[in-house]
Amino acid sequence: MSAEARCILHVDMDAFFASVEQRDFPHLKGKPVVIGGAADQRGVVSAASYEARKFGIHSAMPLREAGKKCPHAEFRPGRMQAYKQASKEIFHIFDRYSAYVQGLSVDEAFLDITGVLHLWNQDEVRLGEALRKDIFESCQLTASVGIAGNKFLAKLASDMDKPDGLTVVPREPEAIRQFLAPLDVGRIWGVGKKTKVRLNREGMSRIHDLQQAGESRLIKLFGENGGRHLFALANGWDERPVHDREAEKSISNEHTYTVNQADRSVHQQTLLRLSEKVGRRLRASGYWAACIQLKIRSDAFQTYTRQKQLAVSTRSDQEIYETIIHLYHKFDPPWPVRLLGVGVTHLSEEPVGRAAQLDLFTPAPEPKDRKLDAVVDKLRSQYGLKAVKRGRWDLEG
Repeated sequence: MSAEARCILHVDMDAFFASVEQRDFPHLKGKPVVIGGAADQRGVVSAASYEARKFGIHSAMPLREAGKKCPHAEFRPGRMQAYKQASKEIFHIFDRYSAYVQGLSVDEAFLDITGVLHLWNQDEVRLGEALRKDIFESCQLTASVGIAGNKFLAKLASDMDKPDGLTVVPREPEAIRQFLAPLDVGRIWGVGKKTKVRLNREGMSRIHDLQQAGESRLIKLFGENGGRHLFALANGWDERPVHDREAEKSISNEHTYTVNQADRSVHQQTLLRLSEKVGRRLRASGYWAACIQLKIRSDAFQTYTRQKQLAVSTRSDQEIYETIIHLYHKFDPPWPVRLLGVGVTHLSEEPVGRAAQLDLFTPAPEPKDRKLDAVVDKLRSQYGLKAVKRGRWDLEG
């Protein structure tokens, strides 16, 4: 089914943490609420109600600064269990509307309703309104919904009529271009502060400017992948499917030796091949991984796992392998190995650092061997997985 024929909803709960507090503690309704801790603490704001946002308070702002902006706000430490329970109830509602639900966080998700509209005997707008009504009646929380033919446009739309709103993006290509044209370039997924400054310096402040610039100019400025990405989203093109939640939790590959293996050079070759397989699957699925996991099973059938959280997420074969080898040497198995496994978790559709989305056009997170990975992927797709074999990287333990 083409992207133009799809119907995607992006549901974003309104000021979720603060709204749960206002729901559970009625005396907070209508008041500025800040989640994160006391106003005199050294932490940062994790969420703020719309009443607090009017004073310029936003997430990631230092609590002390928020306290100066609105000293009469209600500062609360946060109750993650309450938020998780509310999220669980909301996702149960999502699951009633579609079998294809992809959660992005505890308070937002994509729903592909392409194949279920006829079952509800409703058009997309009435279905979106019914979903919002269900959430409010079941959870006493409001949600904003964006409806479009793809994920990028749906997510963009859900933020256009907050709080408690619904926005529908047109489906005709020219109408989509006109819908996007007046918006700030910073609204494009992956455009962070540095890229926005660079675009502004080139005379491009609105999405219309990117549309007019053309793909070739954007490629000159941001490289093949970055330029194509910018031009595609500026025109509202996005082919990413809504992934099933279960499928996106992790990617892994394992190898069981027919005879328990004590040779460490053999272990390293196995881990290299497994790392390549995982990296290839990551890139094919469009994901980045923020956590690398090693699995080792002993000759006595005992299984051990070790993992490392990355500062910046990756999809690079070499970075996965370097991390795995570091974990392997640190574990230092003293016995013959029966099974080795390589896995990645904390998957996302864009590169992220610790608790922050990164600018896709900033060189820092780009793997140094990205082009090599792309060439190897292409050759293996054309000629089979055994068409190209890498030699072992020289890595110190």
